[in-house]
Amino acid sequence: MADRRSITPNTVLRAVRELEFQMSRGEFAAAVRASGRAIGENVGCDARLVAAWEDGDVGCPRAVYQRILTRMTGRSMADLGFRIAPALSVPPAAAYGPQEESDPVERRNFLRDGTGIALGPLGTKKKTPGKIGTTQVRAVTRAVAELYATDHDQGSASLRRAAAEALHTAYQWLQNGTFASSRTEARLRSTTGALSIAAGWLSFDSGRAGDAHSLYGEALAAARIADDPELEAHAFGCLSSLAKASGRPREAISAAQGAQTVARGLGSPRLLSLFHMREAGGWALMGDASATDQAIVRAHHLYAKGPAEADPPWLDFYTPGELAGLESLARADLGQHERAASGVEQAVLLYGEAFARNRALYTADVAIQHAVRDRPEPEVAAAAAGKVLAFLPEVRSDRLLRSLHNVAGALQRHRRVPVVADWIEEYRTITATTGGRS
Repeated sequence: MADRRSITPNTVLRAVRELEFQMSRGEFAAAVRASGRAIGENVGCDARLVAAWEDGDVGCPRAVYQRILTRMTGRSMADLGFRIAPALSVPPAAAYGPQEESDPVERRNFLRDGTGIALGPLGTKKKTPGKIGTTQVRAVTRAVAELYATDHDQGSASLRRAAAEALHTAYQWLQNGTFASSRTEARLRSTTGALSIAAGWLSFDSGRAGDAHSLYGEALAAARIADDPELEAHAFGCLSSLAKASGRPREAISAAQGAQTVARGLGSPRLLSLFHMREAGGWALMGDASATDQAIVRAHHLYAKGPAEADPPWLDFYTPGELAGLESLARADLGQHERAASGVEQAVLLYGEAFARNRALYTADVAIQHAVRDRPEPEVAAAAAGKVLAFLPEVRSDRLLRSLHNVAGALQRHRRVPVVADWIEEYRTITATTGGRS
């Protein structure tokens, strides 16, 4: 018999949210962010993280969330139904190995650069993983949730290696494990594909486009083997985004259209909206304003249909702020800098205090658009650029550093303006001190 020990859902936290606060997961996440701001903590909590808490995929929140939740509810972590462990917030190692064996399992906590993320059993090294059951599937799912949650707060720079090693362990389970059923194998393959996408995203944000392309390709293969259309559409969408960022617009358009084809039967208008916006980015890079506008109109029309039960949890990042931000990037690629500046400013406002790295990237784009528009506003550009520097070093993303480099290049033409000169000097000081890395 395979090990069928399962992670217990946190029904206490769910009852608190639904009965006492009378909030949806999205509303509760917004309340967490607001409570964090009240005590000087800016976090990127979203509905996906709340779901991970309630489903038991995250046994106990990180310390910053413990402080916020205690303040919000007046309860301890134990009173909120979380599992309190003396060290890691993961079940005992014995829960992850074949129960027939008595050999102790070596556990490793993947801590990288102070992130505090624990990937638990995915740090376990075993030559023979034994029988694979629902516990291993949940372990991979939890790792994906924790990677995304930490990435939202801190950026990807310190997570990439941990994700890669976790993915290696998951593939070991797939290749060498014994499965109780074909359904369990398919579920593990799908969740490993989702982990591959998470690792690919972290690689992309860390400036490793080649690694990201390979990981997205692995996710696409996993989706097709497991007959998982949601994962297939997600992988196609990621490949589209990567192609656009790498300057391959035709590939970006084709991948986005492939994602749309797969996603049409999933019942999620907002998922389709995202893929039409990906297509718009490809058309904009090609300089086709008409095709770009058509794709943007379709994206807005689909987004306006609202959320659906079929929306995948990872889609939570696709907020109105992200919709406005992606459109502004397309406008910028078309040379429509005034519209791009207005759109990206709207994006930053719509984000509020959530998703620190995304806000930093779009704020950098505000600076660039005001610097290069037909009627430049260097003072406004310098003010926005100053806000970007304030995100360092908490947000650790090579992509953000590249954006700052682009901001510096755009502002060079206005270096005789005093506030611009001051910003350039501050930027040079920071990059000289940190070696160009946050």
